[in-house]
This record gives sequence, structure tokens and C-alpha cells, in this order.
Amino acid sequence: MAAVLPVLGGVALSGCAGRGVDSFTLEVDLPAQFELKTAANYRPATGESCVLPRRRDKRPERKVFFTEYKPVASRVSYELPLTETVEGCPLVLRSVEFGFYAKWGARDADVGGDDAYISIGDHLDRPGIQQQGVQALSGQCQWLFRTVGPFHAIRKILQCRSVNALGQLQTTRVGGNAQRDQLRGKTLRMTLKVTDEERPAFGDNWVAVPGGWKRCKGIDFADQDAYCNGNNTDFKPIKMPDGRICNIYPTCE
Repeated sequence: MAAVLPVLGGVALSGCAGRGVDSFTLEVDLPAQFELKTAANYRPATGESCVLPRRRDKRPERKVFFTEYKPVASRVSYELPLTETVEGCPLVLRSVEFGFYAKWGARDADVGGDDAYISIGDHLDRPGIQQQGVQALSGQCQWLFRTVGPFHAIRKILQCRSVNALGQLQTTRVGGNAQRDQLRGKTLRMTLKVTDEERPAFGDNWVAVPGGWKRCKGIDFADQDAYCNGNNTDFKPIKMPDGRICNIYPTCE
């Protein structure tokens, strides 16, 4: 497990002394071929009247981390302070943003992305992680396929959604809420997984058949929108990422 701790633009935040443990461990479990951008955002603490100065290209109240693509699943770990002081202004961690980018093919352009967000609040009206030590936030990603261009080439879109404590997929983006006071000395872990099942990005464009999906013909072959509109017998060929012309995605039968 390797810690990734570069700060955008080389800007470091000064810590608050004399408070003992005033940080927590943020872990992100990434699937294979995922790249990650993480941003920790600090804002004036509740009750503080100080205002951070506006700067172009420099934001000392924001820590940014980058993790490159890896061929296998991996865990990224950060040690994040919960409070900071910038130019005499007391700040607290208010949120953490994530940008996921994943490869679905061999070409440089064969990449999809989605995001996640954790809100860090002063108080929450529910039990936190005080006794557990680790708070887990789970997400599931899925590839959605579509066709583009005059040859109806396959392209994919990455969609990541949260998973609740019962393992049920939600309609909200990955992430959630955490209580700042309950994070001290603890671990907040976000886990992402990718399901093997792909599905169409848009409805009424594809028809499920043995072996996968057929692309509806629409008005004619040149119709790039090509809605089925109840016609489940007329289809058009598609172009696979490797250049093959096929009738069924993904088996190419």
C-alpha cells in the first residue's frame, strides 16, 4: 500500500499544533486500469469570520492528489488533516472530491470517467465510526455502451453509483457523509468495484438477443439515433473497437 501525497502546485498547508491526532486516513480501493484524482477542500471553521483571499491558479485551501493507471486492483492511502490554518484563518475539512478515469480499450481515447463526493460535516444525526475504526463507503461501476458516427462504432461510458450497507445499488453517485469529530485517528475507506455486465447507455436503441444485443436500424442505416420504436426485427451492423463489423455486441456473432 503506497501513500500518494503530492500537493498541486507545491503548496503546503500549515497544521494546527497542540491538538494531538488531528487527521485521519483516507483509503480508496480502485479496480484495475483506474486512474484517480482526489481533492480535499478546506473552508473556514463554523463561526469564523475570516475570508480566504482569491488567487489565480493557486488555492492553498485545496489539496490535490493524483494516482496513475495500474494494471491490477490497488489501494491508495492518504493521511489528511482535519483542520488547517492558512494566513491566520482557521480551516476545517469540508469535503473530498474524486474523479475516476478508467480504460475500456487499447486506444488512448478508450477512456471513461465519473466522480464521487464525500461531505464532511460538523455533526450528523446518525451514529458514525467512533467505535468501528473504519467507515466504509462502497460503489459499483458499470460500462454503458453506445454507437457513434456513420459506421456505428462502439463507445463506452463509465457510470459509478453508491452501494448501501445492505449491498443494494443506489441511484446516487458514490460517496456520502462523514462527521469530522468522529474521523480523528480513524480510517475512511471508499471501495469501488466494476461489474462484468454491460448495458446500453440509452433506452430503445438495442434489443436483447442470445449472445448480447442488436442495434436497432431506425429509419435507415445512416440514422445515428436509430430508435427501435417497436421495430424489434430490423437491425444494423456495428463496428467493434478492434475494427470488426458485427451484428451482436459483445459476442460479435
